[in-house]
Amino acid sequence: MDKGKVQRVVQLAVAESIFRKSGKIFVPVASSARHVHLCRADVEKLFGKGYQLQKFRDLSQPGQFACKEQVTVVGPKGKLERVRVLGPERKDTQVEIALTDSFALGIRPPVRMSGKISGTPGCTLIGPAGQADISEGVIVAARHMHISLEQAKLYGLQDGQIVRLRSDGERAVVFENVVVRAGNGHDFEVHLDTDEANALAMTGSPMMEVLK
Repeated sequence: MDKGKVQRVVQLAVAESIFRKSGKIFVPVASSARHVHLCRADVEKLFGKGYQLQKFRDLSQPGQFACKEQVTVVGPKGKLERVRVLGPERKDTQVEIALTDSFALGIRPPVRMSGKISGTPGCTLIGPAGQADISEGVIVAARHMHISLEQAKLYGLQDGQIVRLRSDGERAVVFENVVVRAGNGHDFEVHLDTDEANALAMTGSPMMEVLK
């Protein structure tokens, strides 16, 4: 088991121990950098006909992985190079960026849950074999908490529930409107984008208190 997986196992054990002793819920936090999810058609446009995405490393959520492939995201004002592709492939291509990134691109994406791309702006993606012009799919990901059904039962949380997150320290913050995503294929962890992580001066893999 690699260092990251060991750390995650320890964090989950600590969170459960704290909850059983005090009733307080603490969740591991991860910073999610800008990334791209691709549909099959756009994989072939960017990397060639029949191309298969190559796994770089597993991510914390079951079945999700970072790919070796990277693309350039182009907007009206500028571009972001070496943006990581995440797998597996999806039904629709989606680009997740932070608000700071949107200023560089000249795109104003809405805050949306992953997969909710109807009516969002598009962009151009450039890969080694060509480009893909997407008419929609650029979003700023809404704050969300992944949790399995078993973990949700333990902590008394439900899919779709809105919670708050509190962080102590020199740059203490409370994040509102955090959406709980409970179900198969989820594991206990909050995902913040890089702007949000910077707001609390996040280093390492901290934990935040969940306020129902």
